[in-house]
Amino acid sequence: MPTPPPLSRPDCAQVQVSRLRAGVLGADADCVAEETPVALEFNGISHATMLATPADLEDFAVGFSLSEGIIDGIGDVRGIDLLRQCDGIVVQVEISTACEVRLKSRRRAMAGRTGCGLCGVETLPEVLRPVAPVAGGAPVRVQAVLAAMRGMRERQALHDLTGATHAAGWAGADGAVALVREDVGRHNALDKLVGALARQDMRAGGGIVTVSSRASFEMVQKTAAAGVGVLAAVSAPTSLAIRLADDANVALLGFLRGDDATVYSHPERITT
Repeated sequence: MPTPPPLSRPDCAQVQVSRLRAGVLGADADCVAEETPVALEFNGISHATMLATPADLEDFAVGFSLSEGIIDGIGDVRGIDLLRQCDGIVVQVEISTACEVRLKSRRRAMAGRTGCGLCGVETLPEVLRPVAPVAGGAPVRVQAVLAAMRGMRERQALHDLTGATHAAGWAGADGAVALVREDVGRHNALDKLVGALARQDMRAGGGIVTVSSRASFEMVQKTAAAGVGVLAAVSAPTSLAIRLADDANVALLGFLRGDDATVYSHPERITT
């Protein structure tokens, strides 16, 4: 196997490894995903620290802010600056005064880590906070959902390099993929996608969100916060995710594998 060319991208690194092939152990090079502490500050207030892939961090900041109810829309963001430090990256987000007041009134300590969307949350209402139901729309063909999942997989460039990242994608109702974001954390990937949709002012509501993971209730929360009525996951949903999807008017699909899928909520939003 030839040594891969040197990398010049922030989301992965090249390392030297010993690789066993056909019983022979030899030196080789490998690409691994970067995982960096990313601290989010709002108007100088330290709010959350996550372990994330250091790419598309502006999208991440906006998507996290929307998903967490810190802002109501992209218009509440006045600016985003990235401050690189020796031990990580600080994302400084300037938000409107009204949003700052609201954040201070319900401020909570939260420290996240890869694969965990709730570390540090202090009260159950903060975990199970309600989300506004997604507006109804025309049913989406199941073949379009399957096509959206295949299209997302074809655009997982970082996963192809490293094998260590999740992805979240958005496709139109026809299944054509328009956006994909990747991260070592599944929640982070979806936040990046939500932020990208908002920053590009895309009318996301009639489309499809796909994720390369299981469908936890947080993934449903974030999808509903983006106003999207269809969420499709490679793996299984949880019971709480199904209940939230029922309440939020989100069609939740799991086990999208090849031509197979299981619809767990709002089957009227899916058609053949």
